[in-house]
Amino acid sequence: MNLQQIRYLCAVVDHGLNVSDAANALYTSQPGISKQIRQLEDELGLAVFVRQGKRLASMTPAGEVVVATARRALDEIRNMKAVAEDFRAEDSGTLEIATTHTQARYVLPKVLQAFAARYPKVRVMLHQGNPRQVAEQAVNGEADVAIATEAVSEYPALVSLPCYEWNRCVLVPNGHPLAKARGPLTLEAIAKWPIVTYDFSFTGRSQVNAAFAARGLAPNIVLTALDADVIKTYVELGMGIGIIAEMAFDPRKDTMFERLDAAHLFAPATTRLAVRRGVFVRGFVYTFIGMFAPQYSRAAIEEALAVRSVAARET
Repeated sequence: MNLQQIRYLCAVVDHGLNVSDAANALYTSQPGISKQIRQLEDELGLAVFVRQGKRLASMTPAGEVVVATARRALDEIRNMKAVAEDFRAEDSGTLEIATTHTQARYVLPKVLQAFAARYPKVRVMLHQGNPRQVAEQAVNGEADVAIATEAVSEYPALVSLPCYEWNRCVLVPNGHPLAKARGPLTLEAIAKWPIVTYDFSFTGRSQVNAAFAARGLAPNIVLTALDADVIKTYVELGMGIGIIAEMAFDPRKDTMFERLDAAHLFAPATTRLAVRRGVFVRGFVYTFIGMFAPQYSRAAIEEALAVRSVAARET
């Protein structure tokens, strides 16, 4: 048994049991992968895959266990490399962050500015996507941390830390009737107007839907977008009123809008930061987490990773 066989095995599974796709991804040949997997099965004395002719149809029950063990082995090898790199160069490397547009645009700039001042030799790479894409990048080892409001807490392979709560505001063009109304804003008043807001998978949209549903209201959502900047564009064009994250409103730049408080109308949302279970966390990653969520010291982060990883293994 060798490391190449283990990598080939996991790659085939990751590519839906398509050996050709796995070979292309690894820049090798399909016969070479098939031969190595056969040799691994012969050494183990069991079949990892159910075959239909030359095609891999599914994994055997034993194969499921073998692949899970192989993945842990690859994780530990990556951990050894990370440990060596951390001791060799504590203040250099790459920090890969998977996050949504809202976090990248409105929350992370000040954090990353401070991080860059402390670690000028660390290259930061931002991977933007919707919350599920963000979580899956962390699960697949493509990012050191994932930051999002939705989805990241739903993945057993991740340890997620609640970082901060936030709510929403309503944006209307200057002079809009809603801005002239007396008293607090109501859901009934909002529901009378076309609405431009986030796509369902983004930025606490589920709480918005739940609030209207609880009052028996059907909001007229005419357009959804992936980020607040796009929402603002269409509100400015007069296509509707906007419901956005409070953090996305900048009074210095958004002078064409009036901001209406909506925190009393919707349940607060919680932004979370997640790290994959079982990985070695480099020193500068702990520092970044502490900068993003100052309530977590390195000791607190290590404790959370240890406790939740043990709990996951026991369930």
